[in-house]
Amino acid sequence: DKEVRAIFLRLFAQLFQGYRSCLQLIRIHAEPVIHFHKAAFLGQRGLIENDFLTKVLNGMAFAGFVSERGPPFRACDLFDELVAFEVERIKAEEGNPPKMIKHVRELAEQLFKNENPNPHIAFQKVPRPTEGSHLRVHILPFPRINEGRVQELLQEGLARSQGAPPATRGDKKCVVPAGPPVGTFI
Repeated sequence: DKEVRAIFLRLFAQLFQGYRSCLQLIRIHAEPVIHFHKAAFLGQRGLIENDFLTKVLNGMAFAGFVSERGPPFRACDLFDELVAFEVERIKAEEGNPPKMIKHVRELAEQLFKNENPNPHIAFQKVPRPTEGSHLRVHILPFPRINEGRVQELLQEGLARSQGAPPATRGDKKCVVPAGPPVGTFI
């Protein structure tokens, strides 16, 4: 699973290399708008006639990609590192399948580590039901709910949430590396 995801990560990193140099920040509105200059991106890469890439860039998924990854100050991830720093390595591996496979496995391992930061935590196994357990079904009646107590608990929770500071994400934000300009990939 992780190796397939690593292959797609490399594919999209290759496909969108240099996309940051074609982002434009428009500050007309109260909140800045990020615009992707598609013609410049396709022109600099010599892919103006490429129907597939044109359709990808015109799709809603790419618009979401630009709005999510466009801000210059946000939490960076493995994709940002690939696009910014691994350009030459990906180019060098194009004609060398063993190196490419090695890099895919490294990326897959990094993806696994990102999703499982504490590998020492063991997963508990659910014990198998004992023989004949299906015959010993105990159905307890559902308890009556005290409406007054439910309202008290809701009011207490609301009072606590109004006095609590707003929740913040633990992602460490940084300046997103731009990587090399698009013209270097031709």
